[in-house]
Amino acid sequence: MEPLKYRYNEDFYNAFLRVLKPLLPALNKKKFLKLIFDESWDGLELKDRMRHSSHVLHEFMPSDFAKASKLIVKLAEQLIADGQTDKALEYMFLPDYLEVYGGAHFEESMSAFEKVTELASCEFAVRPLIIANQKKALARMLKWSKDSNLNMRRLASEGCRPRLPWAMALPELKKDPKPILPILENLKNDDSEYVRRSVANNLNDVSKDHPDLALKLGKKWLGKTKETDALVKHAMRTLLKAGDSKAMALFGFGPENLAVENLKIHNPKLKVGEYLTFGFDLLNQRKKASVIRVEYGIYFQKANGSLSRKVFKISEKEYAAASSNPILRKQSFKPISTRVYHAGRHEVAVIINGKEMAKAAFELEV
Repeated sequence: MEPLKYRYNEDFYNAFLRVLKPLLPALNKKKFLKLIFDESWDGLELKDRMRHSSHVLHEFMPSDFAKASKLIVKLAEQLIADGQTDKALEYMFLPDYLEVYGGAHFEESMSAFEKVTELASCEFAVRPLIIANQKKALARMLKWSKDSNLNMRRLASEGCRPRLPWAMALPELKKDPKPILPILENLKNDDSEYVRRSVANNLNDVSKDHPDLALKLGKKWLGKTKETDALVKHAMRTLLKAGDSKAMALFGFGPENLAVENLKIHNPKLKVGEYLTFGFDLLNQRKKASVIRVEYGIYFQKANGSLSRKVFKISEKEYAAASSNPILRKQSFKPISTRVYHAGRHEVAVIINGKEMAKAAFELEV
C-alpha cells in the first residue's frame, strides 16, 4: 500500500489551486508550487506535509486572521461544492491552518470550524482552544452536540476526547472528565453510528484514567437500546481487555463453572517469521448456554528479560450448556514495525471472561 503522504502530489495541489485562485486572484500558482515542493519536501512525512502546506498557504493569505478565517470558510464551501469531499485527509491542512494561526482568535476559529469540519474534521485543531479556555470552548461544543449536522455533532465529541490518538492530550480533562459528560449524554442516542462511535471512543478514553466513572455511566446507559448497548460495549473495550472485574460483571461475564483443559503448544520452539500454533478445550460446565468471552495473552520477552502481556480476542459467543469446545489458534511472529522480538522464553495464556485459566511456555529464536 502506498504511504498516505503521497496523496500530497502535484495533481492534488493543482486541483486545490483551481478552487483557491478565484478567491485569491493575485495568487501566483507557480510560486505556490515552488514553495510546496521545496528542498525539504521529499523528507517530510504525512503530518509534516500537512503543516508545511499550512505554512505555504499562509504566505498568500490575508495577514488579518479575521479575514483569513472567512476566506478559509469560503474555500471549504467551494471545495465541497466542487465535489472534493472525498479528499478529507488531504484537506486536513485547512483545520491545521486554523490551529496554527488562530490560537489568539477564539470566536473566528470556532466559527470557521463549523464550516470546515464538513470538509475535513477539526478535532485536532479545536484542542488548543480547549486548553486555552476550556469552559468557553466546551460550552460552544455542547451547542454543537445539538446541531442538525452530524459532522458538527461528531466534532463535539471527538474534539474533547482526553486522549485522542495522534493529537495533543487535554490534561485538565484527563484529570477531571466530568465537564465532557453533558456532551456525551446529548449524543449517546444519536441517529448516526459515526457520532455514536465517537462517543464510545471518548468514554473509552475516560475509562483509562477514571474507570469507575466510565463504568457508572456505562451502567446507566446499558439496556436502553441495542445501539446504545453496542456503544457501551465499545466504550468498555480497554477495561474488558484488561480483565477488569467490574467491566466483566457489567456484561455478565463471570468465570464461575468455566474451565480450560488440555492447553497444548504444537510448536514449542519457533523462529521469527513463523506462526505459534496452540489449542485447548473450553469447558462450559453451566446448566445453560452462556455467552463467553475467549481471549489469549502472549507474554513477549522484553530486552531486559522480563515479560510483557498483550491480549488478543478469539471470540465472544454463546457456548452450549455442559459442553467441551476445542479451540485452535495461530499467532504470527512475522516481523512488524511496531514490535521488536527478543529471543528466549515466551508464554501464552488462555483468558476466559477476563481470568487467566491456563498458561504454557515456548521458546522463540531470532
